[in-house]
Amino acid sequence: MSSTTNSSGSSPDAPDAPDAPAGTAPPGASGIEMKVVAPWHGSPGGGARTSGGRAAAYPAYLAGKLGGAVVSLFAVLVTSFFLFRIIPGDPVKAMTHGMPTSAEQLATLRRQFGLDLPLWRQFTEYCTGALTGDLGMSYQFRAPVGELIAQKLPATLLLTGVAVVVYSALGLWLGTRSAWRHGGLGDRLNTGVALTLWSVPSFWLGLLLIITFSVGIGPVPGVFPTGGMESGGTSGVAHVLDVAHHMVLPVLTLVAVGYAQTLLVMRSSLLDEMGGDYLTTARAKGLRDDDVRRRHAVPNALLPTVTMVFINLGHVAAGSILVETVFSWPGLGGLFYQALSVPDLPLVQGLFVVFAGAMILMNLLADALYPLLDPRVGR
Repeated sequence: MSSTTNSSGSSPDAPDAPDAPAGTAPPGASGIEMKVVAPWHGSPGGGARTSGGRAAAYPAYLAGKLGGAVVSLFAVLVTSFFLFRIIPGDPVKAMTHGMPTSAEQLATLRRQFGLDLPLWRQFTEYCTGALTGDLGMSYQFRAPVGELIAQKLPATLLLTGVAVVVYSALGLWLGTRSAWRHGGLGDRLNTGVALTLWSVPSFWLGLLLIITFSVGIGPVPGVFPTGGMESGGTSGVAHVLDVAHHMVLPVLTLVAVGYAQTLLVMRSSLLDEMGGDYLTTARAKGLRDDDVRRRHAVPNALLPTVTMVFINLGHVAAGSILVETVFSWPGLGGLFYQALSVPDLPLVQGLFVVFAGAMILMNLLADALYPLLDPRVGR
């Protein structure tokens, strides 16, 4: 006996099925339920919740890093005060060395520089002055420490700034090439040279360059100055060329020692990324090998190298004490060496705070940049 069907296609003899939930299709002949997911129309949750969570997490992440930087800066103030006071020697006697000085005159000088105060009083006055920008008065130069640092800072920024830019770019490029063709002749050569130069003391390499290219050895004539920043008596373009001529050897010394570290870090980071499945997928899509390296592998390998680059930028303000001393470069490194020889406590402490503060600031900027390069950081 045939059964008739209604206009909707269901049998009238069959019991009524319960109403299906909205967005769910009734079961078909195969018995498989097919669920239709309605598109998201701006209701709370989902992608909005994820993006909102990231936006809310970043200020908290940045506030935590900023708090850590403040704590580190306070630790630097404490360390710089007590560390240099264990250096043997009396600053007042060092300043009056070779001059007939009575005990009353020595006591007057100690009172003038505040060395007769209790240690806790010296520390509180030092912290108060440092937080307000007053780094004290130099014993040796009888001038404010802040002014002395401001006078020497441009020379240090010029020397180390040029060196950092050159060896960071060189290390990134050579490290990427070595890792992408690891095991080859170029990789072995680059890694061997980098390891050798990284282990060489910078002052020793600087002395070798002076002996070879300033004094001259054998058939190699001395064509570069032995030290200083300028010869004097020049102006305009001639002055620029004169300063550049004096910069060649110290910059070469800093680049030779500095690029090796960047190369090795970039090479190691990129080697860790080369086994990733996403690179295989990129190649399967037909991308050229250079595109896979430049657009996929290198960006994911940059985080450790970004840290290294920002640390190197911190060294721009700190300079290189040994290299500046060897080449008689009139920067903060040479000033620090002069201050240690006395010891000039306010000047040593002020330079130490500037050096450490530059490193803390660069680390803070690197931490702030991490979530922009990799959204997984700071969640």
